[in-house]
Amino acid sequence: MATYVIGDIHGEYEQLRILLDKMNFKDEDELYIMGDVVDRGPHPIKALQYLSTLPNCTCLAGNHEVMALKCLKLLQKEITEDFLNSLKEDDMLYLLDWMQSGGKATMDEFHQLTREEQNDVLDFIGDFEAYAELSINGQAYILVHAGLGNDFGYLTKPMDEFILDELVWYRTDYEIPYYEDKIVITGHTPTQHIACNPRPGYIFKGNNHIALDCCACSRKGRLAGICLETGEEFYSRE
Repeated sequence: MATYVIGDIHGEYEQLRILLDKMNFKDEDELYIMGDVVDRGPHPIKALQYLSTLPNCTCLAGNHEVMALKCLKLLQKEITEDFLNSLKEDDMLYLLDWMQSGGKATMDEFHQLTREEQNDVLDFIGDFEAYAELSINGQAYILVHAGLGNDFGYLTKPMDEFILDELVWYRTDYEIPYYEDKIVITGHTPTQHIACNPRPGYIFKGNNHIALDCCACSRKGRLAGICLETGEEFYSRE
């Protein structure tokens, strides 16, 4: 049995399939997805539906799931004049922000589904975990989409006391170790943007951090994953 962790997918269904093939992912293995399955790339809904069929797969919530879940529930309603008049300004701004963040790809695929399929997708996203804590070969790991807030409270704060916004929006500072005895695994921040990363665009390991978002949806990026038992890195493309 192996434990695999995959970074931000962002609708790159084909890269996901390639990566899992390279990992030789089996039914007895464990798979963790670091959030941001949806938006930007061509097949976010297809990626979600595929992940929902995989055994032993745990998906963590990313900021894009938080946005998509709220907006897709709104867009399930019949678009009538009464509906539009009832929309609050905050809802309109939220929808606009989501669309500008790549939500159109998710919305377009979602609208091709039957109502039953739509509800299945919404239920699946709604079950995404806020975080995961693992112990592999005696090493403790914390898996969280973005980070642990913007102060040093994480040093003494139990994980179940963090609010979701802290975990899906606040970026990690990769230049300092958060814990001496735990490794924090994140997505959200592209490894191309981590100043201390000697290999921008590939997995960053350092200071008790592992960063997995290698910009799968960009032309020069790739979907990345890692096996926690061996440390082996996997990429959908070079």
